[in-house]
Amino acid sequence: MIKWYRIIAYFVVFALLQTLVMNNIHLFGMVTPFIYIYALLKFPTNLTRSATILISFLLGLTIDLFSNTPGMHAAACSFIGFLRKPLLEQFVDMKELPDESIPSFRLFGYGVFFRYALVLVAIHAVILFTVESFGFFQPKLMLVRMTTSILFTSLLLFIIEAFNLGKVKNGE
Repeated sequence: MIKWYRIIAYFVVFALLQTLVMNNIHLFGMVTPFIYIYALLKFPTNLTRSATILISFLLGLTIDLFSNTPGMHAAACSFIGFLRKPLLEQFVDMKELPDESIPSFRLFGYGVFFRYALVLVAIHAVILFTVESFGFFQPKLMLVRMTTSILFTSLLLFIIEAFNLGKVKNGE
């Protein structure tokens, strides 16, 4: 049975952090971290694809509502929700995972979790910035914004996961 309280808690906490704190950070006018993606990364592996897409869409829509970005985050999150399960299957053998597994450094190992997170963050950034610019009007600027946001977001997500790992190791 899926622990919905955990999904809801991640949803609320990271949506609030994104809308209240991270949306106000614009390093060098280029970099905006999108840490709410962490909630999507931490969905249980046995969550159905349709539930993943729906919750991802709702999370993206929530960010859009509070960020005044008409559908950009909803589109990017929905696509991530759609690709999440096939990407997980590329990185790990899903049959060997225990029921209700939550992707983490501890479960996947550092390298696999790093690749899994980096690919999803990169896909999110590409879709988000492409939808934002409605094309490739300033490809160099868009590429710089994508790259820096991917790197900064990934760094923050790995820091959050490292703190989460310490919490799990201490038995809390």
